[in-house]
Amino acid sequence: MLERVLVCLLAHGHLLIEGVPGLAKTLTIKTTAGVLGGSFSRIQFTPDLVPSDLIGTRIYRADEGTFDTELGPVFCNFLLADEINRAPAKVQSALLEVMQERQVTIGHETFPVPNPFLVMATQNPIESEGTYPLPGAQIDRFMLKVVIGYPQHDEELTVVHRQLVEPPELRQALSLADLQSLQQAVQGIYVDPALVSYAVALATATREPAAHGLGELAPYIAFGASPRGPISVVQAARALALLRGRDYTLAEDLQALARDALRHRLVLTYQALAEEVSPDTILEQVIAAVPVPQIDLARPTAA
Repeated sequence: MLERVLVCLLAHGHLLIEGVPGLAKTLTIKTTAGVLGGSFSRIQFTPDLVPSDLIGTRIYRADEGTFDTELGPVFCNFLLADEINRAPAKVQSALLEVMQERQVTIGHETFPVPNPFLVMATQNPIESEGTYPLPGAQIDRFMLKVVIGYPQHDEELTVVHRQLVEPPELRQALSLADLQSLQQAVQGIYVDPALVSYAVALATATREPAAHGLGELAPYIAFGASPRGPISVVQAARALALLRGRDYTLAEDLQALARDALRHRLVLTYQALAEEVSPDTILEQVIAAVPVPQIDLARPTAA
């Protein structure tokens, strides 16, 4: 999970983490923000939240006869949207403009958010009590969706032991300028055109499964991945390549991130829900069916 957090940070993406309560989703995101410095805000999403609690509002000053703008907690470098699917759709949709445009419109004024700006959200499984499905337009704004499960026995044992001692002091390891330099470095990572075509083919296979020899999947997919899907796959793969010490991407980078970049962009049919066919099951077959480009990716030629 931590690697995916870093991928989104470097690729200018937003991250959605799904898992049951108690799996340290919030701790992971908060710690990441702490070691990078910059401003940090946390919004606990609840059913009684209203959009102005996020973006801010205009306040009338009766003594002066004027309106002042009170900016909301989204004006920060790192925004933690905790349990985002516990608030109704109108509140979730308030994040749309700021996630995509990195600005907020209040009244007739537009206010840019600080740079860098990253939304890291947690959500409980939709089967949990008191949750609301995220609107399709909003969930598409997340570069990656990471699904985490319970830790293994040894991992959980380590977690329990760590709670018995004083937690270590959190220290800043990078500055915002360092982060921006790394983000710039990601833009220079080489991506072979064949890999871009491969990413598009993965998304196309979710929309037209029969054309890729996956006709048996057609009854399960109502809508395939949007064009943001392959864009996210390629951008995230460049960041992953940098994290792994390369200045070029490999097909393995795209395959490693394809599920995280596409799973939340698939809309399944009622038949899929009835037969308990998950997006990951579909994506496993898609990745296995789409041919991987056979090129010498380790030695890209100069244009």
